[in-house]
Amino acid sequence: MTGALRLGTTRDAGLDADRVRMIEDLIDDGIRTGVFPGAVGLVARGDVVGWQAARGDAQVTPQRRPVALDTLYDLASLTKVVAALPVALRLWEQRRFDLDASVRTVLPAFSGGSRARVTFRHLLAHTSGLPSWRALYLKAKSREAVLDEICRTPLQADPGAAVEYSDLGILLLGFALEYITQRRIDDLVGEVLIKPLGLKDTMYNPPSSVRGRCAATEAGHAYERDKVGESGSGFPWRDSVLCGRVHDGNAHYAMGGIAPHAGLFSTAWEVATVARQWLRPGVLVGAATLEEAVADQRHGARGYPRGLGWVLHHEGTFFDALGTRSFGHTGFTGTSMVIDPDEDLVVVLLTNRVHFGGANTKIQEFRPRFHESVRDALI
Repeated sequence: MTGALRLGTTRDAGLDADRVRMIEDLIDDGIRTGVFPGAVGLVARGDVVGWQAARGDAQVTPQRRPVALDTLYDLASLTKVVAALPVALRLWEQRRFDLDASVRTVLPAFSGGSRARVTFRHLLAHTSGLPSWRALYLKAKSREAVLDEICRTPLQADPGAAVEYSDLGILLLGFALEYITQRRIDDLVGEVLIKPLGLKDTMYNPPSSVRGRCAATEAGHAYERDKVGESGSGFPWRDSVLCGRVHDGNAHYAMGGIAPHAGLFSTAWEVATVARQWLRPGVLVGAATLEEAVADQRHGARGYPRGLGWVLHHEGTFFDALGTRSFGHTGFTGTSMVIDPDEDLVVVLLTNRVHFGGANTKIQEFRPRFHESVRDALI
């Protein structure tokens, strides 16, 4: 497999065995205190996975099922950097589009007023002015209708004025990539990511044969039931626990489970395999592209530092215990990945914290502690 990781000892990976056990104790504590029902964690340095552990349950209702190292998790917004970002950067390297071109040059429907000034760089840096999220599926019943809804959504700020993390911006980017190539995003992800890296457990819409290995997320949200009922849109609400079906409403209902912002399922090992490529440019992106992607893209915008897709290291982020050149991302379901070039380090934590309900926010306090414990285990 190109870009393969190998399993080694803690010492092979420059980790302290006693302190690694403290990471596991922390995860066990997270399970006991209801942060998540279970988790798979992984730490790799260089090409060596020095620690991986599966703790707790992949599902507790309606029946209990333990986590395994090969449990597939709904990556949620990790999809943005695991899948959509490499596709976008590959096409940019091929000069299929210009990062600083207006989005309307590819998608003319995204026009009118300040939309004309929104560039692809704005979309990737989350400085487009588009809002963070909208329940597009309440009106949109097809991929085309989702694009129409985004094109009608007012900007909340001038392009380039402020960092505002936006699912809508990455959705818009995905539509542009599909238009440029005349191929759907899952096909592009297969060519750019899955085939070159030999990934077997990274996929959209896991088939029924795989769903028994997927971590469960949650059942219907009261919000969704109320809004669907009021809108009369005809979308079914979730009346059973989701397992192997994407949790994100826009991806689930309106995009057929296949979207650039959410929908990808994978294991901790394969997420780490993708993450490692950001320490070894050449397979997914070239060195110059990688350097651009992890450079601060705010260019005067208010807010915390962002690269192309990535959250960059800053005080108060969930990985600020790691090096100042580190970068990472999270997913709403309870997932995260961090890459620290100075330590040649990849850290992956996959949980299904939403199995306890989307309002369970204990993961926000847990993540910084987890990354502190990883830092303390480095030799």
